[in-house]
Amino acid sequence: MNSNVQSYQYGGYATPSAAERNRTLRNTYWLLALSMVPTVLGAWIGVATGIGRAMSPGIGAIVFLAGAFGFMFAIEKTKNSAAGVPVLLAFTFFMGLMLARLIGAVLGLSNGAALIMTAFAGTGAIFLGMASLSSVIKRDLSAMGKWLFIGAILLMVAGIANIFLQSSALMITLMVLAIGIFSAFILHDLKRVQDGLETNYISATLGVYLSLYNVFQSLLSLLGIFGGRDE
Repeated sequence: MNSNVQSYQYGGYATPSAAERNRTLRNTYWLLALSMVPTVLGAWIGVATGIGRAMSPGIGAIVFLAGAFGFMFAIEKTKNSAAGVPVLLAFTFFMGLMLARLIGAVLGLSNGAALIMTAFAGTGAIFLGMASLSSVIKRDLSAMGKWLFIGAILLMVAGIANIFLQSSALMITLMVLAIGIFSAFILHDLKRVQDGLETNYISATLGVYLSLYNVFQSLLSLLGIFGGRDE
């Protein structure tokens, strides 16, 4: 049988051939790169129009959660249709808008542009590191997904609570934990694609994008706190 169309059994399930898995991974990388365009555009429009500054932290959190979960539901519903990619790109534009408040605050620092570039480079380095690891690790990492999901939920709950607590120490702790948890999520999600456990590149892109977004946001926040200069 031709190896390009052959599937094999993995854990009781038919797993796509190596060619199919590579195609899914390649499409995921391309769509992930494309998703950066509306994200940057959304962030630029958000900073230019002051949308982020117009919302209080509480209102911003409600808009973010409602919009994010609404878009993610829509993406899952359309991931197997022609509308899947446009819906995903609309979601990344929305996420860029939601990032505008943080980017605007960092740009208010004298070295804000340098901090943004540093956070971007750091996020890129983490992505490349996790992508490389996913290609060399042979063991099945699917079991870690449950613990990472629990960690992400606890982070979200603690983050919402900190809107009212206003604890700087808790905020910094959550940012450091977020970098670790979502870096591991990148590894986990890419490994699932390479193992043939995730065959839809739109779903794969969504998972990796969310992890990159959280890593970048946390890195930029930490850099703004510890490396920002007002003068």
